[in-house]
Amino acid sequence: MREKSSYNKGKGRGESSRHSDKGRNKERSDGFRSSDKDSRREGQDGSKTAGRRSGSFSGKSSDKGSGRGDQEKSGRYQGGGRPFDKKKSFKPRYKNEPPAPKISSDGKIRLNKFIANSGVCSRREADVLIKAGVVTVNGKIVDELGTKINPGDVVVYDGNKLKAEKKVYVLLNKPKDFITTSDDPQGRRTVMDLVKNAGDQRLYPVGRLDRNTTGLLMMTNDGELAKKLTHPKYGARKIYHVFLDKPFTRADMQKVAEGVMIDDQKVIPDALEYAGKDNDKSQIGIELHSGQNRVVRRIFESMDYKVLKLDRVVFAGLTKKDLPRGHWRYLTEKELNFLRMIK
Repeated sequence: MREKSSYNKGKGRGESSRHSDKGRNKERSDGFRSSDKDSRREGQDGSKTAGRRSGSFSGKSSDKGSGRGDQEKSGRYQGGGRPFDKKKSFKPRYKNEPPAPKISSDGKIRLNKFIANSGVCSRREADVLIKAGVVTVNGKIVDELGTKINPGDVVVYDGNKLKAEKKVYVLLNKPKDFITTSDDPQGRRTVMDLVKNAGDQRLYPVGRLDRNTTGLLMMTNDGELAKKLTHPKYGARKIYHVFLDKPFTRADMQKVAEGVMIDDQKVIPDALEYAGKDNDKSQIGIELHSGQNRVVRRIFESMDYKVLKLDRVVFAGLTKKDLPRGHWRYLTEKELNFLRMIK
């Protein structure tokens, strides 16, 4: 049976069409239609089965409705987080250099923050170094947490004088055939070649993308934010557009939606939808917050599908809009504030 879908566009309220599983599905603002994880539906035999997000990755809205019942069918995300419109993007306020960091009122900075700003590690890890007594300030060992230093103080760790770097945040639309690493012993092209004009600071990729995987990759020298965005417990949204070698059956979609074992760990997608136009079921949209290596490819390979193409279209609420393949831009202040609010 051919399935159709629609989602909320602009201020209108789209209504989703009826599905073969007779479940009421809601749509999210990024094009995914989903049902609450805790919702349950009753079959004709009276049994109850847990609902899971499934349906269509994108579509067009043509109907309008009103009233409480229509809100359930509209494109409003009813899950456990604030929605982020995939079609909405932020225009950079600056093109060449990000704004300089703000200076505190007393002119001093906490030692752990200074160490983190130098790119050595996160603040929490800096506290461990301080307590271990391996950091010196002006030649003296400092092992007391909460210590503040002056801008002219000399901080040394592991024999190296630390210098606070200006924080840089870059969003790259990665093309194929580039390695997500700072350098490569085999001399292959890396993502660093694409952002070499982003500044004098040494940038590091936030997470990884395979050599043949394209899409959004954030790069920064802010180790604390990078660690936060890559830790699964913070649930940074990652949405992928997957192109398979054959149509993805509804039965296999249900199996993946219920969870796939990867490295003795059950990986359950946050959302899973058909992404192709018309009745093309070889294209899938999948949302994950898992940080396992090659997790998307391994999910579909475990179901005997070959991934022909993989593109990350959303990362932590950031989108590819107005960012051509192989190009980069600085994050805006508004985007940074959004990332810092992720908990």
